[in-house]
Amino acid sequence: MNSSRQTQVLFFTPQCSAAFVSTAQSPRSLTTDLRTEYTDSEKELLCSNMSLYSFGLEPLSCHAWNKDRTQIAISPNSSVVNIYQKKGKEWNKIHELREHSGRITGIDWAPESNRIVTCASDRNAYVWTLKDSVWKPTLVLVRINRAATCVKWSPLENKFALGSGAKLISVCYFEKENDWWLSKHIKKGICSTVLSLDWHPNNILLAAGSSDLHCRVFSTYIKEIEDKPGPTPWGVKMPFGEMLLENKDCGGWVHSVAFSPSGDTLAWVSHNSSISVADATQGKEVTQLTTEHLPLLSVLYISETEIVAAGHDCCPYHFSYKGPGKLEFVRKLGIAKQTSKNSMSAMQHFRNLDKKATTDEEDNELSTLHQNSITQLCVVEGDRAKVEKFSSVSLDGAMVLWEFKP
Repeated sequence: MNSSRQTQVLFFTPQCSAAFVSTAQSPRSLTTDLRTEYTDSEKELLCSNMSLYSFGLEPLSCHAWNKDRTQIAISPNSSVVNIYQKKGKEWNKIHELREHSGRITGIDWAPESNRIVTCASDRNAYVWTLKDSVWKPTLVLVRINRAATCVKWSPLENKFALGSGAKLISVCYFEKENDWWLSKHIKKGICSTVLSLDWHPNNILLAAGSSDLHCRVFSTYIKEIEDKPGPTPWGVKMPFGEMLLENKDCGGWVHSVAFSPSGDTLAWVSHNSSISVADATQGKEVTQLTTEHLPLLSVLYISETEIVAAGHDCCPYHFSYKGPGKLEFVRKLGIAKQTSKNSMSAMQHFRNLDKKATTDEEDNELSTLHQNSITQLCVVEGDRAKVEKFSSVSLDGAMVLWEFKP
C-alpha cells in the first residue's frame, strides 16, 4: 500500500540560538531557545548537528534502516510496520507491512539481501522480500508458545536470531530443499524472557540478555549452512548451543547487549542503572559501572573503545572503556534547552511556594530533544569501527539523528 505522510524535522546547529521546524507547508520558529552558556562537555557537542523528526504521537518501539539509509522501517507501537523514504529533508511513507496480529517487538533490515525480518507479540516472525515494488511476507517456523521480543540478522545474513518469552532463542535459517525458514532452539540456562540479542562479527557467537538478570554468549554454529568456526577469545569448541559466557551479576533485567567491532568485548545495560563490559582478551573479566542516571534501554558501540547508551533519561550518554576496571562516563549528548525556570522572578518564586507548596513552575516539557524514554539506537553512517552518525527512537514518537565527534 502506497501513501504519503508529512513529518516534522528540527535542526540544531552550533550557529543558531533557536530551533526551526521544517514542514511541507512553510518553516516556522519555535519559541523555545537554546542556552547560550554550556559546560565543557556540551561545547564539544556544538561541533555536531542534530536533527529531530516527528512521526506522530504514537510511541516508536523499534526501527531499522536500509543499506543506503534512504529508507527507514518503523513500528508505531502497533501491529503495522511503516516504511518511509527520504526525499530532500522530508520523510514520506511508501509502504505498510501488515501481516502480524500483535504488537511489533522487533525489526531488522538486512543490508545486502534487502530482506526485512519482523517479530511480534503474536508469537510469529516474518521475512519480507521486495518483489515488483511490493513487500511479500514469508512465515518463519519459530515454534514458540510465548510472545517474540527481539530479532536480529547475522552479519552474513544467512540466519537470524529471535528472542521470546518462551525461555529460549530461535536461530532461524533458510532450507532450500523445502523452500522455508526453519529454526533451532537454544535453551541452555535461560530461565526467563530473552530481552536483547547481538551478533559477534564471526557470524557464529550470539550474545543474549534476559529478565533472569543474566547475560550470556552462545554458539549458533549450524553445520548445514556454514563452515566449522575457528577458535576465538570467547572459546575454542563451539557446537550449537554451547554457552561461552554466563554473567550472573547483572543486577537487573538486561535490556540491551552489544559486541564491540572486533568482537573481543561485550557491553550490556541493566535495569539497575548500570553498564557493564566483559573482556574476552582478559579472561572474560567483567567491569561494571553503576551510574546516577535512570535505567538505560539500548547500548551501541561507536568505536572499539567508545560506547553510547540511552534510555529513560531521554538522551544518549557517552562512555569509554580502556580495559578492565577502566569503564568511565564521558559526557551527556544533547544540548539542554532553556526553560522559564532559569528566569523565574522572586515574586513568582513566592507565589508558587504559597499556592502549590513548591517553587517549581508548571512545566511538562523536558530539557532534552526527546520528551520520553529512548527505546533503541541504530548506526546510520560509518562502519562499526567508527560510527559517525546514529539514530534514536523514543516513546514520544520522534527520531533523532546524532552526529558523533569524539
